Amino acid sequence: MKRRVVLVLTGLCLALAFAALGRWQLGRETQKRELLARADAALRAPASDLAAALADPGPWPLRVRGRGRFLATPVLWLDNQRRGDRVGLRMYCAFQPADAAALLVDMGWLPLAGDRRLPVEHCPRGDAELAGLLVPPPAPGLALGPGMQAQTDGSWLALRLEPAAVARAWALPDLAARVLRLDPALPLGHERDLDLLPNTLPPEKHRGYAIQWFGLSAATLVILIVLSLRRRP
Repeated sequence: MKRRVVLVLTGLCLALAFAALGRWQLGRETQKRELLARADAALRAPASDLAAALADPGPWPLRVRGRGRFLATPVLWLDNQRRGDRVGLRMYCAFQPADAAALLVDMGWLPLAGDRRLPVEHCPRGDAELAGLLVPPPAPGLALGPGMQAQTDGSWLALRLEPAAVARAWALPDLAARVLRLDPALPLGHERDLDLLPNTLPPEKHRGYAIQWFGLSAATLVILIVLSLRRRP
């Protein structure tokens, strides 16, 4: 009798855990669909002033445009960045808008050689007018180990993008908590687009995983019922 009670409780806990994971996946699907809808609306709206958007953060993503100057900082490479089936790096540079905090600008994607030798690139210098989408930094994932390290060529390699940590490493007064995804039409930078989910699952995948988790939950309940109804020898 005791063994059967333990079996029932274990089965119920598993079924509830699988169902909770399914609900979490559905929640992620909803969040990403809302994000894509906001991005589509932002791209259709007139561009806001970059400095004003940084001074008074509103809903994101936000289409912006503004003048400023690139700071004399090294290149920051964000590792493990996919573009289709290719694996590479994203290049970031620091930009100082007029009358606003400096921020990191996504200059685009570059492939990474098989020997993991970093590309030879330098950040632009001087005044520029930039446009694009103002968004939070890419999701960091699991924060294991140091977030960024200096390289022998003077650049920095980051496993996750943390503006506050970059500001400390580069001895900058501050860096905005958002980054600028550069408009692909501008004649600078590298391969890029305004896809806000370049390194993560699309909404449809989350729904598929949710169905799998709910299926496991249902299967666990069915197995539990069958085992509970079996007569003991």
